[in-house]
Amino acid sequence: MGIGILDVVVFLAFVALVLGVSLYKSRKEGKTGEDYFLAGRSLVWPLIGFSLIAANISSEQFVGMSGNAASHVGLAIASYEWMAAITLVVVAFCFLPYFLKAGIYTMPEFLEYRYNQGARVIMAVSMLLIYMLLLGAVTYSGALTINTMAGEMQLKFVPSLQLASLVIGIIAMAYVAAGGLKACAWADLIQGSALILGGAMIMIFAFQMLGGVSEATYIEDVTTGAVAVKTFTSDQSVMDRFLDINKVRLNMFLPKDDAVLPWTALLLGLWIPNFYYWGLNQYITQRTLGSASLAQGQKGIVFAAFMKLLIPFVIVIPGIIAFNLFSTEMRSRAVADNAPIVAKYYQANPATQLVQVAESPGEAEISVWGEGRFLLAIFADEAGVKAAKTKNHFVLPLTKTQYDQFKVNPYTLFKSDDKSWQHVFPAWAEELKVYNQATEEAARAAGAATSTEKFIAFKYDSALGQLLSRVIPRNTGLVGFVLAALLGAIVSSLAAMLNAASTIFTMDIFTRYINPRASQKTIVLLGRIAVVFFSIIAVSLAPALGNPKFSHSIFTIIQESQGFISPGILAVFIFGLAVHKAPRFSGVVGLLTSIVAYGVLKFQAPSIQFLNRMAICFALCLVIMAVITVVKPLPQPVEFKTNTKIELHSSKGALAAGVVVVIVTLILYAIFSPIGIAK
Repeated sequence: MGIGILDVVVFLAFVALVLGVSLYKSRKEGKTGEDYFLAGRSLVWPLIGFSLIAANISSEQFVGMSGNAASHVGLAIASYEWMAAITLVVVAFCFLPYFLKAGIYTMPEFLEYRYNQGARVIMAVSMLLIYMLLLGAVTYSGALTINTMAGEMQLKFVPSLQLASLVIGIIAMAYVAAGGLKACAWADLIQGSALILGGAMIMIFAFQMLGGVSEATYIEDVTTGAVAVKTFTSDQSVMDRFLDINKVRLNMFLPKDDAVLPWTALLLGLWIPNFYYWGLNQYITQRTLGSASLAQGQKGIVFAAFMKLLIPFVIVIPGIIAFNLFSTEMRSRAVADNAPIVAKYYQANPATQLVQVAESPGEAEISVWGEGRFLLAIFADEAGVKAAKTKNHFVLPLTKTQYDQFKVNPYTLFKSDDKSWQHVFPAWAEELKVYNQATEEAARAAGAATSTEKFIAFKYDSALGQLLSRVIPRNTGLVGFVLAALLGAIVSSLAAMLNAASTIFTMDIFTRYINPRASQKTIVLLGRIAVVFFSIIAVSLAPALGNPKFSHSIFTIIQESQGFISPGILAVFIFGLAVHKAPRFSGVVGLLTSIVAYGVLKFQAPSIQFLNRMAICFALCLVIMAVITVVKPLPQPVEFKTNTKIELHSSKGALAAGVVVVIVTLILYAIFSPIGIAK
């Protein structure tokens, strides 16, 4: 498959264009902290809009969203995008006026403006700690994506995680350290445009391929995960084919017990991380804080909200089609993931009738192994494993060293979040039910904690790789362009985080507590040094996350970590803006309440889904702050004084466009609902 010379030229030209334009446009920046960190408060709406999208969309969205779309979740994963569209409109007209009026550099700074110094410190330190994890995770996921894509496309050179991490880190560091936010904004303009255009190209070619096949695989029931194959008639149009086999996955409302995105989370739980992310998260809001005026900021945010409506069509829809076209390949790729889990299950339950272990089985035994039971094929070295890899999904090759290294907890439960698992491997359902029940009883009797290992039926996250390697025409430059757009998405997100972490450290920590009298030259120099420092952290941490013992949980750790603070931060901001008599110390109380309450719920009631856990903490913070305000209100309401020279008149045109975006979003939810197209 590979890529041609033209693809390589396009890829390199794109990278050169991004670096060249961003560095050229920001060449005069850096004289003051406002120039470097906020682009001299000169950003206009197109830059703001594209920059918001580019900073948001990274390899996690490309790979994760398309992967979720390939599974039973389907279009429902688009809620993360379409709810964000509504959130952005609210942020533009309810949050942004206060932030620009205050003339702040960072979101923690606003908490001192509204509450006190303690609230600012808590938010600044907690956000920096989370950004440490995010920097490593974004770099790792980007490097892993590049490594995987190169392997999928059978390129002659497949970069290692270390090399890919280094390349990503150097590109991002180069223009952020040199040009600050303005360099980020111009790079994002190019990369954000390429992101949407590249996704649209993938969607078009995926539809073309679907229109040319004689049969396709589909999920016929999102509740059970049942999989079936559809044979097409020659007179069916491609859209008829798509709707015929995917209607059940074009439903935005999944069952309330769904493990990924139950419809109940749409009522409150999902709004909390949405408002925190788009309204209060520094690496997103820094683009709006650099607005040339309130009107420009509002126009830029509403423009980003409109683009949010498009993202599911260029990322989610192709993911759905990827399962239709490449389910067999996805099932084959699940073998590598299932092998260690099945091995652990066999070690924990050697009496199982569903697994047989064989030392270096021959080709004949492997090729004829029947369905129903897994064959754990144990070989002396990697050469044997490589030779044994077949399309027989029930043969799981491992090296002897790998197999011997598995140490299973005696109280390990074996489950699957993949609803199609029980349909693809029906014999496992009953045995696992009996085994897990006995294991839970034994754990309770011993007072021990259980751990969980999970099987998968299909490697859904390979959806993007399958699309890139199989649907885009070769030797046209298009593959190079799409790969460049993917790299741009990764680099943009990393650059945004580097810029934000540098700003928080410099403005909320250094100039506030270490050297309040620092000159503007010192502030800018420190900001650049901080970018280099955080880049080193990102590049150094990323390869470590490739350790199987750690990488599987890192994104869960990040998600859980943000849950400790995001409900409290959102509650404190909303309450402080709405209730002007809330005492200044209530901000600290709200932030600490969130951290403590979330921790208690996480460890004492782990069965509560994390979005619902966030909703509980958010409500608790509001209640406690309300009680404090009733008991000890401020004698005089807080007055939000103007501390900026930029124009603060709101944009009526942006407001009208924002209302349209909200209406269109609601219409989309109505169309893709049980009473709409999904029915």
